[in-house]
Amino acid sequence: MTTPAGGLGTRRSIAAQLRLLGVRPGSTLLVHAGMRPLGFVCGGPQALVLAVRDALGPDGTIVVPTHTPDNSDPAQWRNPPVPVDWWPLIRAEMPGFDPAVTPSRHMGVFAETVRCWPAAQRSGHPHVSFAALGPTAEQVVTGHGLADMLGERSPLARLYDLDADVLLLGVDHSVNTSLHLAEYRRPALVRERLGAAVRTADGGREWVWWQDVRLDASDFGALGGDLEATGAVRSGAVGAGTGRLVRQRAAVDFAERWMARNRTTEDA
Repeated sequence: MTTPAGGLGTRRSIAAQLRLLGVRPGSTLLVHAGMRPLGFVCGGPQALVLAVRDALGPDGTIVVPTHTPDNSDPAQWRNPPVPVDWWPLIRAEMPGFDPAVTPSRHMGVFAETVRCWPAAQRSGHPHVSFAALGPTAEQVVTGHGLADMLGERSPLARLYDLDADVLLLGVDHSVNTSLHLAEYRRPALVRERLGAAVRTADGGREWVWWQDVRLDASDFGALGGDLEATGAVRSGAVGAGTGRLVRQRAAVDFAERWMARNRTTEDA
């Protein structure tokens, strides 16, 4: 079934388009979605979540990024920066990250809808958490380490272990979070000091620091274009927009090789 005349997307029509695109029933699927490029979807993000679940079937799992970049060291804030004399107060008063209630920021309404869905589970990282809904949800989100936050102790690595797929709906590879896993697998990584507010065991909060890889997504668009040129990415209509589907292992493995050719050690 195609999208009805006039560009109206429905749960049923979008599920059919996702199946045609190649979404595998029973698979684990990391979704990055922008609602606006998909045009009018009857039922909005709720309908889109239902459509993805329909395409995956009862044995499939949806995963979304639910990052909280505002829970970070104010010394690194740029859009906008804040006065230096605010920094100690922000570090002292920022609420500790709570997987159950802390909203994501800049991840989009689709990700927030999944995060709030009954039975959804969320990883405990105060800066780059993920939420998952489905049979492999616990396996994906458990054990998210504070350091190497998008590396081998992250949900991205668990998705790699599960041979998951990545679905980009109305967005391109510039937001393909899985490509960061390839950064962690490079040699001679440059690290930086990061901080965030976390909940303590007694229900309080504290500010914590850790060393982590300096991430760089500035070339992900170019990387993604080259990945698509290999034929590894399937593209097709979803609503009024474009969906892109790729096996996560293929994307990460390609990104490792691509970064080795196109980035210097100092860029890592």
